[in-house]
Amino acid sequence: MITDAGPDSPLQLSFASVRHGGQPVGAGVLVSERLVLTCAHVVNSALGRGRFAQETPGYGDPVTVRLPHVAAGRDLTAHVVREMWVPPRAKAVGSDPVVPGSLPYHGDLAVLELAADPPAGAAPAPFLLHNYGNEVVALWASGNPLPTVRAVPRVSAPPWIALDVSGGAQVTEGFSGGPLWDRERQAVVGLVAAVHRDPGPTAPGAPPATMYAISVPAIEAELPTLPPSAVPTARRGVQQLLMALERVLKGREAVLACEERLAARLGRPSAGPAADLERLAGLAVSVRRGIPELLDLVRDHVPYGGDPYDPHARPGRYAARDDWERLRRAARAVRPGESLTTRQRRDLSGLLAHCTRTDPRALLECVLPHAPELPAVTGLADAMDALEGFSSTAGAPVPPLLQGVVRISADERAAGALYPAEDLDAWVERVAARSGVDDAAVSQFRADLAAAEVSAACGRPAAPGAPAGRINGAGEPAVAPRVQVELLPTATGRRFTYQIWAWADRQSHRLALVRDEEAGSEQVVDDIRRVLRTEVREDPETALVEYFLPAAWLGLEVDSWESCDSDEDGPFAPGITRRVVVRTTERSRESYAGWKQRTAALPHAKRLVLDQRHTDRKVARAQLEVHRDAGTVILCCEPHHHGTLLRQCVQAGVHTVLWHRAEHGERIAHDLLALVEGTDHTQVPEAVRLERAKAMAEPESASHHGRRLSLLYDAPDHRPPQLAPDAWVLTQP
Repeated sequence: MITDAGPDSPLQLSFASVRHGGQPVGAGVLVSERLVLTCAHVVNSALGRGRFAQETPGYGDPVTVRLPHVAAGRDLTAHVVREMWVPPRAKAVGSDPVVPGSLPYHGDLAVLELAADPPAGAAPAPFLLHNYGNEVVALWASGNPLPTVRAVPRVSAPPWIALDVSGGAQVTEGFSGGPLWDRERQAVVGLVAAVHRDPGPTAPGAPPATMYAISVPAIEAELPTLPPSAVPTARRGVQQLLMALERVLKGREAVLACEERLAARLGRPSAGPAADLERLAGLAVSVRRGIPELLDLVRDHVPYGGDPYDPHARPGRYAARDDWERLRRAARAVRPGESLTTRQRRDLSGLLAHCTRTDPRALLECVLPHAPELPAVTGLADAMDALEGFSSTAGAPVPPLLQGVVRISADERAAGALYPAEDLDAWVERVAARSGVDDAAVSQFRADLAAAEVSAACGRPAAPGAPAGRINGAGEPAVAPRVQVELLPTATGRRFTYQIWAWADRQSHRLALVRDEEAGSEQVVDDIRRVLRTEVREDPETALVEYFLPAAWLGLEVDSWESCDSDEDGPFAPGITRRVVVRTTERSRESYAGWKQRTAALPHAKRLVLDQRHTDRKVARAQLEVHRDAGTVILCCEPHHHGTLLRQCVQAGVHTVLWHRAEHGERIAHDLLALVEGTDHTQVPEAVRLERAKAMAEPESASHHGRRLSLLYDAPDHRPPQLAPDAWVLTQP
């Protein structure tokens, strides 16, 4: 049985059901003619072993697999490919076992090889990187389309993606190992690994269940010998590619040799004597990173011999160079986001794993200073994927990808880490030579970067509002460390599950703590203190604590939370000793547009007061429309109106909202205006912290406006990514 063609046809033709005792226990996906990708814990379940068993199953441990949409009811026998067995482990390196119930963990991948050819009609699935703007679906282990889960990627927490379940069936363990299918882009974007949901019955208004999936970059990193995956068929630029290939590959023998070598590289069968330019191009465009592999092969097989980028080219070679450049432009049109071969990308990923001194977001801002919207990234490997999609601009002969690697190398070298700095430099030189980038251009860029760092070290003026004397390794003003808490309240608003991230200048974001069991506010603060002590180096700047909340929960008094008085230091009150701000996890496309407009107006922005006269939503919205240059809003109305007006401010793209949770009136409005008057927006969180501390230092003054003062702060140094209307990527400052 082959399912009729439909929007999920490529998913159905590749979907595999992994079984034990005649019942489905998990899923998988066909990635080549005979290879099925799934989770290691699914294989363990199929063999009747413990979920986190580490031992590699032998050939005497066959696994039963079905392709339910191709041959319903037909059992197929498969065996684990030993070199592609990656059992679950607690850490990114080593082999520490996973503590049951802890999330996230690493590995948990397995590849099964079918003992015979699959039934007719089966086809490997196409793969792409996930996109935060696209809903994905997942099928249960049986492959039946009825228990389908719909979800939206919310945050990358390498090696996993966290997704909010938006509808469909209840997520159960049978979804594990199954492919996440992006219907719009017609590609698999991850592998379902785990789920978290409240143990009790779901209450009205409760946050959605969270599903976790292993990302495509994590799969490629964990399984370096896995054949390159297929990709959705490319259309744009294919005719240009064919024309350019005709000019470069002279004669049938050149085409046959190139097709045979490319098929071997990509792990695909060669067409043999039947190969032609169309089959060669079709093979390249159908496989992930197939186009860069094709260019790499063609470069070595040019019939005129020699290097198309030879600076000492003799007369008659200029036409050959033009043909080569035409081929490169056509390749870029077909696959604009791919310029590295599989080996080049894996070598770079291996080196980046040792680099911890470069913040990926700051790196993108340096390399792409004029980009209207920066991609959302969660690590250096993620940033490299983003930079790979940008071409060189006029006047910048070194492409953004190589600029990024040179900057990372400089950061490592400045910290005294010759490894991996020297290997990164060698990687840049090799890739530049293979890509046609002039050696002199790379050397000049490296020299210019070093000169800029020396200039900064010699006292280049810092930006307004930056702490005096703090210059980071890239010559930019240093930024205070941050602890970011993504808080998911229960319906009562008194118990929470949460993730805590740590970020420090020149470092990557780190997922420091995940608590999936509901906890009270005291536990939240205790965990923040633990992260501050173990993950954040706070000298000399005070860390900024950011609570990320859904818009409906902005009224939670997180800024006044404190821990229990359980040690000699007394209770820990972050709102007094740290800058505590609230951020929202929800922005629409409209609100992001407003955010950008208010950012442009900041140098001459005015303050706006929304008081009791503006509690009607239409009136508040009209005020915000009239004052589209207002970057700071003071709320001064009865507390039960705060939630409505806060949501209006968020929707209008306001950066900074200051309000008192208990009091209102002209006196409070005057005090709060005075607090921010003449204060640069970067100094507002510190001004609010000091007011809270002053109120605590004057216990006899119960009316001090610092008590129960709250701040929503999404100012430009906390640039929101372009993800609306989907959930925020928490790890972007």
